Amino acid sequence: MNGTLTLVLAFGCLLYAMWVALLMMRDRSVGRVTLALAVALELGFVVQAVLGIVLLATTDRDVPGVLFVAYLLGTVLVLPAAIWWARDEKSKWGTGVLVVAALVDAVLLARLTDIWNGHG
Repeated sequence: MNGTLTLVLAFGCLLYAMWVALLMMRDRSVGRVTLALAVALELGFVVQAVLGIVLLATTDRDVPGVLFVAYLLGTVLVLPAAIWWARDEKSKWGTGVLVVAALVDAVLLARLTDIWNGHG
């Protein structure tokens, strides 16, 4: 698995969570900048998923494939679901959903790394 991309995405998730938490504390709703940052993260997750599936198909490692792909798909689905929720929830808690989603994605990336390294 691409360690550099995973690391960039993990730090991106943590920075995004801090940014959105700041917005939440200021009682701000989801705006265009917040959505643009989420889209950038999501594109990274799509690239990660494609690379992960290709690497899984071509590796000699003993990686539990179904579990690995499930986590890859989870990383791709969490942020869009949170964005959908946050757009409908007009209070600061809609923004809070994005904080949780970003942290969940960071944890999913850590777990993906564990699975790929044989700690599945």
